[in-house]
Amino acid sequence: MGATLLCVGKDDVSDFNAFHDRTNDEASVGCACDLLMYNSRDLRKKLYVERNAALRKLLHDYPGIQYVEHAEGHGDKLFEAVCKLGLEGIVSKKLDAPYPSGPSKAWIKVKNPKAAAATRAADGTF
Repeated sequence: MGATLLCVGKDDVSDFNAFHDRTNDEASVGCACDLLMYNSRDLRKKLYVERNAALRKLLHDYPGIQYVEHAEGHGDKLFEAVCKLGLEGIVSKKLDAPYPSGPSKAWIKVKNPKAAAATRAADGTF
């Protein structure tokens, strides 16, 4: 499963600094955004839209893991909103593409340059 952990801070917004210093582990939440393997079956060659549907169905049995919703279209507006909220960024995936290993035009991560993770990487404190 493609997943991440995050620490939820004030206003229910992820707080990278709180997660990074490991003093708020009780506020950490598991979030699933893709399904790459299931029951020893490799799903990476399936289209994202198929993997996403399988993930959504699977997570009904695991209420402790949050499903990461997706949005289609208007990526520029979504990214602008993400930056205003101070979130880390967005990941864009082609719905009709298999999971790529390594760099790919089918899967692009766009980071908020003002987010905590980006500024820590820039100043070397990450």
